[in-house]
Amino acid sequence: MNADNAQIDTGVLADHQIETLIASGGISASSPILNEQIQPASLDLRLGAIAYRVRASFLAGHGRTVADRLDELTMHKIALTGGAVLEKGCVYVIPLMEYLSLPDGMTAAASAKSSTGRLDLMTRVITDHGVEFDRIPDGYDGPLYAEICPQSFSVVAQPGQLLNQIIFRQGKTLLSDDELRAVHARSPIVSGDPVISDGLGFSVDLQPRSGDLVGYRAKRHTGVVDLANLDHYDPADYWEEVRTSQGRIILDPGAFYILVSREAICIPPDCAAEMAPYLAMVGEFRVHYAGFFDPGFGWDGAGGAGSRGVLEVRCHEAPFVLEHGQVVGRLVYERMSAEPKALYGREIKSNYQGQGLKLSKHFKST
Repeated sequence: MNADNAQIDTGVLADHQIETLIASGGISASSPILNEQIQPASLDLRLGAIAYRVRASFLAGHGRTVADRLDELTMHKIALTGGAVLEKGCVYVIPLMEYLSLPDGMTAAASAKSSTGRLDLMTRVITDHGVEFDRIPDGYDGPLYAEICPQSFSVVAQPGQLLNQIIFRQGKTLLSDDELRAVHARSPIVSGDPVISDGLGFSVDLQPRSGDLVGYRAKRHTGVVDLANLDHYDPADYWEEVRTSQGRIILDPGAFYILVSREAICIPPDCAAEMAPYLAMVGEFRVHYAGFFDPGFGWDGAGGAGSRGVLEVRCHEAPFVLEHGQVVGRLVYERMSAEPKALYGREIKSNYQGQGLKLSKHFKST
């Protein structure tokens, strides 16, 4: 039965509200939900014990369940207990441990976690009767599944690992451009003058203050990455350094890059944000993975003093010249239903607070 949401104000749910949703049965799981899964404005989702290797990516569609589609499309099943290799270029569907029974008026949205995106590990949440990836409709009552397709590196995965995160929205949460300008006037959300149009625009940094290292490009032939190994792998075995002294680089078709935003970004405690790709008409590339930014990211009060946004970029059909300062994406800000008890970078251990150009936490710091 769907949980009651009578006491929740409009906005993205904060950590203590997520705890209440768990207590009321709106979120349940096959194994008890851990405190460390609860972030300031999101919940980390855990992989289950079985992966289904499928012929192709899919959405369940109206009137159909994911289990129905798995019966049609599964090639074979893989037990993840003890670790199993997910091959790059292959598509897998893994039931997640968490189950939702959302109240009427509440929706949810999922995204890859930061380290997942930086591995070029495409992962999206799908649901029964779903017609969109990563979007859970009003009042959804059912299981969650992760669709995973490693792009650059094969990975070793096991049950309980956290590749996806989910936020919960009560009512209309997006800030208008005028509301976002008011937030910036009260507490600056970006270094320099903001470019606000359907969110906060941000650009790429190809003229670093020191040196000429501007990014990394994934190598085509590498070993596997065990997702359990942190600060473990030599970046040189998996990445080529991208350097320029000219303020521009040429993106190669099909290649995956880690770059960084020129601007330092801030998410104040009463806001959350989601990265959205910039319009395709600006060039033959896209900022590949959307992602959530919790309250406190880059915020002075949480030790951030502004944090750069790391950009996961894939070039499409034609080589493309990317210039320093070119606008490549935007942050869509949302109001919080309440301020969280713990902020990103302060009470919550945060790998990327105050970050610059940075690979995922699986690689040794250079």
